[in-house]
This record gives sequence, structure tokens and C-alpha cells, in this order.
Amino acid sequence: MNQSSRIAFLASPALEAQRALAELQREHGAHAPEQADILCPLGGDGFMLQTLHRYGGLGKPVFGMKLGTVGFLMNHHRSEDLLARIAAAEPAKLRPLEMRVTSRSGAVEQSLAYNEVSLLRQTHQAAHIRIDLNGQTRLDELVCDGVMVATPAGSTAYNYSAHGPILPLGSHTIALTPLAPFRPRRWRGAILKADTEVRFQVLDQDKRPVSVTADSHEVRDVLEVTIRESSERMVTLLFDPEHNLEERILSEQFVA
Repeated sequence: MNQSSRIAFLASPALEAQRALAELQREHGAHAPEQADILCPLGGDGFMLQTLHRYGGLGKPVFGMKLGTVGFLMNHHRSEDLLARIAAAEPAKLRPLEMRVTSRSGAVEQSLAYNEVSLLRQTHQAAHIRIDLNGQTRLDELVCDGVMVATPAGSTAYNYSAHGPILPLGSHTIALTPLAPFRPRRWRGAILKADTEVRFQVLDQDKRPVSVTADSHEVRDVLEVTIRESSERMVTLLFDPEHNLEERILSEQFVA
């Protein structure tokens, strides 16, 4: 990072974010993400995820600033000394999950998830789901509201609300967490190696339909979902040293 580095500022539609966008572009210039050295999304975690999905393939480091409701993946918004902050920032490297889903229509869709992939029942009927790990059946039938696989970065979000474990950044693990499990009633989920292939097969699809969501991409009436950590895609998030992502994840484990 130097004084000539080009920053692509991207903003959510929120008025505060749009005002910050105009101010930062006046000071540092306006650059397209494809021509920039660094991406700087302005908004909340939802907008950060949108940015990663849209531009993660460019391989540019990302320094987000919070101008939204939730900002776990963002730095504090402060326009002064931005270049110095970025130069001193600490990197956090994240690999998303790759989801491949087959629906009842026979369509096959693929998507990435930087936080989690979650299966949810579509009706009042509980979902019945078989779970395979690396081709071996580990749970013949999970009766539940749903089940999810979360990354370390996503483990403090929906996964934690469902009583799943918080995973340290760089632990090379993923969390497999049930949502309101009815049978086996005492099953709390599992912590898996990041390279584990997780396969969910929806049982009794006609009576008990299930949808799946990878971050914000939803597919309904699914038959089978396969999830694995991406071996090709990786993004680098930049954080102020005093509040880096590793420290935030650790701190979450000591919140009463």
C-alpha cells in the first residue's frame, strides 16, 4: 500500500454510506474494482458479503468500513488517515464454502458461502435429512427444523445463535450445526476438518420440502446438497490491528 494505490469505494444504498462514498471519492478518487488495488465497501456485513460474492474473484484485498447495522466484518468508519490505516492493517484470509444443490426439478445450481450454508424446512413439517461425510453416512436421519455448515468467519453469526461452536480463524475447521433437532434429541453437531465433503440428502421430499441458502442465495425444494471448502477461491480482508478479526472471534467466546 502506498500513496499511489488505487481504492475502489463501494457503498450500500443507505444514505450515510452514500454520503461517505462521495466524501472518500473526492479525496482519493473513483476507481472501478477491476482497476483498483484495494476494495473498500461501505455498509454493514450484508453489503460486505455482497462485495465478496461480486468481486472476490478479482483477488483484491478488502478493507471495509462500517456504515450499517451489523459490522462484524468491517472496520470503524473514519475517513482521516485512511491510507495509513490500510498500510498498517492486518490480513485475514478466508476461504468460502462451495455449495452444489440438486432440486426436485432436476436443476443443479452452485454457489459460494462466506458465512454459512443452511437447510431449512419449508412447511410446518419437520425436515428429515441424511448426513454423509466424505461419502460415509454418519447420521441416517436427522429430524429437525434444519441444519447448517458454517465457516470460522460465519461461526459467530447464525451458527452461534443456533448454539453452534465459535471457530478460531485459521483453525482449518467448519461447523456442522443442527437447528432445533428433534431426533437424535441430544445431537449438538460436530466440528469438522475444513476439507471434509458434507452431503445432505433430503428424505421424504414430497411431504417434507426443504430449502437451502448459501449466504443470500436460496434454492427451494432441494433433493441433495453437497458442501466443501473452496480450494480455488480465497479472499483477504484487512483489519485495523487493534480490532482484527481473530481478536473479534476470540472475544465473542467471552461474552456473557
